[in-house]
Amino acid sequence: MTRESAGARTHPEGARRGDENRESGAVGSLELGGGNREVERPDGGIDRRGALKAMAAAAAVPVLGTIEAGEEQVLRAREAAETAVLAEMQGAQFAPKFFTRHEYQTVRVLVDYIIPRDERSGSATDAGVPQYIDFLMSDQTPPPGPPNPTPRFYVAPTPAQINVRGGLAWLDNECAHRFGAGKSFLTCTDAQRRQVLDDIAWPAKAKPEHSHGVAFFNRMRDMTAGSFFSSKMGVQDLRYIGNVTVAQWKGCPDEVITKLGL
Repeated sequence: MTRESAGARTHPEGARRGDENRESGAVGSLELGGGNREVERPDGGIDRRGALKAMAAAAAVPVLGTIEAGEEQVLRAREAAETAVLAEMQGAQFAPKFFTRHEYQTVRVLVDYIIPRDERSGSATDAGVPQYIDFLMSDQTPPPGPPNPTPRFYVAPTPAQINVRGGLAWLDNECAHRFGAGKSFLTCTDAQRRQVLDDIAWPAKAKPEHSHGVAFFNRMRDMTAGSFFSSKMGVQDLRYIGNVTVAQWKGCPDEVITKLGL
């Protein structure tokens, strides 16, 4: 599987975070100011929390069609992920709230196929994407049903939780079906993992029997992109600097004009 085919869905056709997407603003393009003026500093800049809130709101846009998450949920997930990453840097071990240990390790491997480390920035796991997704999945409102006064009563999962947990199981089952009993996505080779992901990364090309895997991968790709590009690392990757004063306007850089053929 190529990096482009596995990549975060920043374009309707599923292109990864390539330079052309960065330059065109296809990923999380923002217009800060106006409705977000409350986050501006007196000097015209934007404080850290204000920028995160705006990025979280934008990051929620591609995800709303596939997961029940609002702006505040996305912001809580972003803050929880950053807290978890800092704690891990200090030696603490992250304990998933939603995923089992096996599921969480699978998510860590999968998201790094979607956004791997490159010369421009770190990978999805470097940006705390697995922790973000775990928190987002645990921060779901249960569907309507009977009251749940004690933990021993069953609480029905949300559609998003069913899709993600079922999708991870589908991934392991598909690997076992293709490569032998006992095989899971974690125990497969890199080539085997890419073979499976190639079959579900492109919806228009996928076989009907892979429809469940396609739906799962679409959701994971959206959440990975939303998490990464709302993180500090992702904002730096976009080279977005917010509302800052431009002392002198020098026009479009020559290299961009040349690339566009203007």
